[in-house]
Amino acid sequence: MKTNLPLTIVPMLCCLLLLVSCKGSVTPQGEMVLVGQVVSGQTIEVVTASNPTATDARQVRLIGIEAPDMRQQPWGTQARQQLAELLGDRPVLLELDVEKRDRYQRQLGYIWASEELINEEMVKLGYALAKPRSPNSKYDRRLANAQAWARIMGVGIWNPEEPMTITPTEFRRQNR
Repeated sequence: MKTNLPLTIVPMLCCLLLLVSCKGSVTPQGEMVLVGQVVSGQTIEVVTASNPTATDARQVRLIGIEAPDMRQQPWGTQARQQLAELLGDRPVLLELDVEKRDRYQRQLGYIWASEELINEEMVKLGYALAKPRSPNSKYDRRLANAQAWARIMGVGIWNPEEPMTITPTEFRRQNR
């Protein structure tokens, strides 16, 4: 088959097709929650959907991603805004993994809105880095594929016109 595409584009397109086809079918299990507040691009505050007036508000840190620090502008604000947009005002599913809490006592989880893994979407849209956090590794491959997609497409923090030059971890270390 003859193609008019430059030779450098063909492998890239094959890679993109492979990344898109790797999602697979998943039936997540967890608790329905309502998002009360989006704290940052990786942390939200939730209450149980079945009893939204209860005083059980808790912070949830999205597993497997690292969003820009809120002081890391413009990416921190953009990440928080994007997460709020993805979540909307509907109930979402909070799915846990092996480790239930981080060192700050935030609950750790994957957030599903409809059939969309929000952690993955944040990475795919270029608003967060994929960051494996063993032993919580259930969706590491999906998150890595999403990051490869974002880098190839040059979106968000990968935008060649305005790339994020240091990781959120490095930023926090330099700006204590």
